[in-house]
Amino acid sequence: MFTGIIEATGNITAIETSGTNKSFWINSPVSQELKVDQSVAHNGVCLTVEEVKDGMHRVTAIAETLDKTNLGNWEKGHTINIERCLLMNARLDGHMVQGHVDTTGTCIKLKELDGSWEYTFQFPTEFAGLLVEKGSIAVNGISLTVFNVAKDHFSVAIIPYTYEHTNMQAVKEGATVNLEFDIIGKYVLRNAQLHAKS
Repeated sequence: MFTGIIEATGNITAIETSGTNKSFWINSPVSQELKVDQSVAHNGVCLTVEEVKDGMHRVTAIAETLDKTNLGNWEKGHTINIERCLLMNARLDGHMVQGHVDTTGTCIKLKELDGSWEYTFQFPTEFAGLLVEKGSIAVNGISLTVFNVAKDHFSVAIIPYTYEHTNMQAVKEGATVNLEFDIIGKYVLRNAQLHAKS
């Protein structure tokens, strides 16, 4: 379980392919502190640490993960968001994030404002029921508040701190991002669907 509060950014130093899987070596400020078998969110995707050495850690994504997230687009040198799992005695500053990406979205508009940035993302309409005005979403693992919610797009505002300490500065128009919708909304929608069928 995560909170969507990014702890650090990391850089992909190497990519290895084995069958349909891809392994990524990542250098980050927290890599050396990680332990094998730990769950760590990478751009919002929960991956298991398989190896730690020389200030780097290695994780592997299977075909399904590569298909449903933006990990398949990762290249050497890319900057990614890193968050270690939630400590149960810690403050929950963002919202409950599982690290299970639902789909990807596309940045269709980027507006630089005086002191902040406004991004608009398009997403598949099948997920429209999981977004509400001023609700929460994880974009590349970052806990954000949505506004201007429509059937197939929404906007988020990025403050300077988030812009400087995450990979949002690398997100331009046309970029693909990972989206995880609020777990509470998923349960509410599922419950409504079951009652509608009975």
